[in-house]
Amino acid sequence: MRHKLASLLILGALAFALSACGGGKDSGPQASESPSASQTASQEVVIKASNWEFDKPEYIVPKDTPVKITLELDGGHGIKIDEAGINLGPGHESTVVTMKAGTYEFKCSIMCGRGHKDMVSKLIVQ
Repeated sequence: MRHKLASLLILGALAFALSACGGGKDSGPQASESPSASQTASQEVVIKASNWEFDKPEYIVPKDTPVKITLELDGGHGIKIDEAGINLGPGHESTVVTMKAGTYEFKCSIMCGRGHKDMVSKLIVQ
């Protein structure tokens, strides 16, 4: 009986933790996600996340132009930029956005281990 109760508590905690890692798409005032899959991006930016780092300290994209942002994952990582409407991670690795000029700092949005706090980069829109 104790084993069964402990298993149920662990499963409940796991379900809660996993639901906290997910989330819906946020829409911000400075970006718009493509309304349909038929919109073609003029450029693609690939952000690679692995071993507590992103592959570049900054990524540059054109302003007011549809851009496909793709997150290549090696492990459990994600990025979220609220003001740009970007929320990527396992199961949702790419999106098309049109952004206004600015610099958007982002961090890994999924607790990924001891180097999590060091996973910081910038998306520069010009």
